Amino acid sequence: MDVVAIFSELMWWLGMFFVAYSVAINTSFVGLTLLALGDLRSYRRRLGFAAYDETFGEPLARGVSILMPAYNESATIIDSVQAMLSLRYPDFEVVVVDDGSKDDTAAKVIEAFDMVEVPLVVSRRIALEGEVRSAWLSRRGSSNLLLIRKDNGGKADSLNAGINAARKELVCMVDADSLLDPDSLLHVCRPFADDPDRVVAAGGVIRIANGSSVRHGRVVDVRMPRTWLPRVQVVEYLRAFLVGRAGWSAIRGLLIISGAFGVFRRDVLLAVDGLSTDTIGEDAELVVRIHRWIGDNDADARVVCISEPVAWTEAPEDRAVLRKQRRRWHRGLTEIFLRHKDMMFRPRYGVIGMVTLPWFLVFELLAPVVEVFGFVYFVVVVVILGLEEVGVVRTDLVDPTVLVLLLATSVVYAVLVTFASLIAEETSYRRYRGVPDLLVAMWAAIEENFGYRQLNAFWRLGGLVEGVRGTRHDWGEMQRKGFGEA
Repeated sequence: MDVVAIFSELMWWLGMFFVAYSVAINTSFVGLTLLALGDLRSYRRRLGFAAYDETFGEPLARGVSILMPAYNESATIIDSVQAMLSLRYPDFEVVVVDDGSKDDTAAKVIEAFDMVEVPLVVSRRIALEGEVRSAWLSRRGSSNLLLIRKDNGGKADSLNAGINAARKELVCMVDADSLLDPDSLLHVCRPFADDPDRVVAAGGVIRIANGSSVRHGRVVDVRMPRTWLPRVQVVEYLRAFLVGRAGWSAIRGLLIISGAFGVFRRDVLLAVDGLSTDTIGEDAELVVRIHRWIGDNDADARVVCISEPVAWTEAPEDRAVLRKQRRRWHRGLTEIFLRHKDMMFRPRYGVIGMVTLPWFLVFELLAPVVEVFGFVYFVVVVVILGLEEVGVVRTDLVDPTVLVLLLATSVVYAVLVTFASLIAEETSYRRYRGVPDLLVAMWAAIEENFGYRQLNAFWRLGGLVEGVRGTRHDWGEMQRKGFGEA
């Protein structure tokens, strides 16, 4: 066999590998979509009998401490705290942890809510990196707002300080830039009431508020963003949260609860020593460590995702900021696998060990490697076909059928999967109302495959390399514009 024939054979098999990978990952998302749709229908049927109004008036409901780590969040902190304080729930407190902000985050909270310093001693059941400097309470006749000021130690350290200071049975972790729907806490805490002995953690859905109108810390008019970068992130979040995590939750395989909105039993958090401060994906690593704790102790416990409680967040509109975010996320996933790789294929860890972790290894952790090399392969094939067309090279070097299959499986199939996520949204919650917003979302599902997806793969590959090399953590700073008022 000559060199040309070997090259042609190699290109064919490479193309078939990329086609098979695309078919496998998109088909798995179809399966998750079907699981999520079944879970959504079941959840919607239960809403009529859930009696949330009665729960709101229940004096014996399990108390919740809402932890808000804040570092340089001056642009959004007041809206966020106001939204938290106006949540519908019978027994909760809001604990804002200022992690040594360099801006006026703490000063704004103290002034806006008329706070005064109090001699409160915060326990150290979970060791902290940054020393707690002071504690502040509001003088407005309410003790459910607490401000903790501490030296900078990172987001995980701030949450650990909040866990130490929490006085309630359940702990809700939210980002300082998040806005919650009024009934979010009622919904996300319901599994703890329905199955109090087994549910140890519950996560909600994260959606993007860019382009929507906000009044007094509430999203009052949901709209699709009109700029391309946040627009494609909207459909990306729908696919990840409404379909992906709901599907995994349906088979007890939920691996990740977003740090932007999740509720945990405080006793379990103390049992696993809180959040790890030496990993960049501390929220996801915490959930994996809880699954390890469940398996090691042979506990009959569950981690669930609830699709109704919504937390709204501000998505990056700057490409450089988004690049840093995606590199951090994938580096965090890499660190999780390096730390917990021994959980894979271990029956004691149930679906997490036997299904979820292997799936995330193949279709999440290694996905940017396949996507980047698949993109390079696609470019090479196009160039060769172009050279064949003008007679520069032989006409049998590559099979154009492979190119058609690759486009069909990696782009068309992916668009259809995202359309399925939009259908799930339209048939369940319909947050984005009206034909114009639906058309914009459909266009975003298409355009994310041309430019954004390739950039994201390169960014994630950088995070994978950083995680494997163990280079120094660099969170960077998320530049926020703040939520626009209606």
